[in-house]
Amino acid sequence: MSQSFAAARTTAGQAAELVLAGDLDNPARLTVPDLLGWPQHRAEVAFECATSGIQYHRFTGPLLHDVLMDAGPVFDPARRKDRLRFLIAVRGTDGHHALLSWAEIDPDFGRAPVLLAVTLDDTGLDLAGPQLVLPQDRCGARYISGVEAIHVDGGYRAWG
Repeated sequence: MSQSFAAARTTAGQAAELVLAGDLDNPARLTVPDLLGWPQHRAEVAFECATSGIQYHRFTGPLLHDVLMDAGPVFDPARRKDRLRFLIAVRGTDGHHALLSWAEIDPDFGRAPVLLAVTLDDTGLDLAGPQLVLPQDRCGARYISGVEAIHVDGGYRAWG
């Protein structure tokens, strides 16, 4: 496992850490308290869960786009629409993975209000870690609890 994508494990009573890595100018390790530094958004969601049926929850947290923009994705300003080749891989502490395209969260394209939630039903997620929340998804498969790593990848560069 790559050191840059390795999770920062928690011990009893410590806040979980999220590792931001990949094609970023400012990779970082963030905790839920750190994520409170961005504007907070609220999402009331309903999604289908394969094991427990329809779930209804309230989440708050910063937009994934805002957090990643502050990490400085290395878009090439000389290439028109360069950001469209970027992918975002998210991994939770339970090994659950999801992949998003930059275009999904970019305000000029999909504008999806994807959150890195710091609360779930008004309960803080300091010890568990943030949760990836995709309010636009009907199925809960891309909701990832205990996000421990996000890797931003600029993809295949030889396409010209």
